[in-house]
Amino acid sequence: MDLDVFVTSHGADWDRLETLLQRKRSLTGAEADELVALYQRTTTHLSLLLSSAPDPALTSRLTSLVALARSTVTGARKASWRDTARFFTTAFPAAVYRLRHWWIPTAILSTAVAALLGWWIAAHPEVQAAIGAPDDLRSMTRPGGEYETYYSSHPAASFAAQVWTNNAQAVAMCLVLGAFLGLPVLWILFENMLNLGVGIGLMSSAGRLDTFLGLILPHGLLELTAVFIAAGIGLRLGWTLIDPGPRTRRTALAEEGRAALGVAIGLAAVLFISGALEGFVTPSGLPTWARIGIGITAEAAFLLYVYVLGGRAVRAGATGDVELADREAVLPTAA
Repeated sequence: MDLDVFVTSHGADWDRLETLLQRKRSLTGAEADELVALYQRTTTHLSLLLSSAPDPALTSRLTSLVALARSTVTGARKASWRDTARFFTTAFPAAVYRLRHWWIPTAILSTAVAALLGWWIAAHPEVQAAIGAPDDLRSMTRPGGEYETYYSSHPAASFAAQVWTNNAQAVAMCLVLGAFLGLPVLWILFENMLNLGVGIGLMSSAGRLDTFLGLILPHGLLELTAVFIAAGIGLRLGWTLIDPGPRTRRTALAEEGRAALGVAIGLAAVLFISGALEGFVTPSGLPTWARIGIGITAEAAFLLYVYVLGGRAVRAGATGDVELADREAVLPTAA
């Protein structure tokens, strides 16, 4: 491409577009039509420039023009309560449902790893000895020991807030670090399952596995589900780098990344509920069956929410990405 000829041929269009964008008064109907036509034409010019002769100064000017023109054409839109309602009834459950083939296997395999670790620790006293001194282990697993008092060691409200913060950070790390081919996600997931396996193994060796499950299940079902969802979607984000499918790698990462960010926000709300259960229900004086029943009910309600609202949204075409009008304009690709 001869850049001088290109600028001479199309410079008048760019100048005219810039003039229309700088108008203080409202545009007439004819001027509005002209602005749309010039916006589309300049977008094509920018695409040609990027693919054939990327000049930094000219590219910067046309990029600014296209961005400003798009904002003018589409109009600015303020967030509203309708957007919040749409997010929780469509975007979030759709993203979780669409990616269920990633997080459900993650949940099954992770639970199996935790169970195997628990069995291994319970069946091998030498492994228990490597974890801690006998007196320390007894103080943890005895009635009224550290495993039991942990959930009532702080005021319920502050404990719930602390739990929510810690879990939200773990979930966010799974989603964000998924872009690194998913490898950090596997480590975070293993650490969580190792901690769970140690608890299962030690309490089982002390003959108090039922007590441990009675403490974990009221909040742990929902909490672990959130972790598994975050890990599964983080792994999907990492796989996108390897196999973006029919989309370009940049487009695929942008779409999956936006969906992952939305899931992070939605899971923060889920973990808030889980933290409240851990702070108020787990250490409560309710019978074990009642506490576990509350945990199962919360888990069932969440899965029903994902499968009913999410399934309906996905069948209607939702993916969990932001609305089309809020996405970055896709430039046409020059042949």
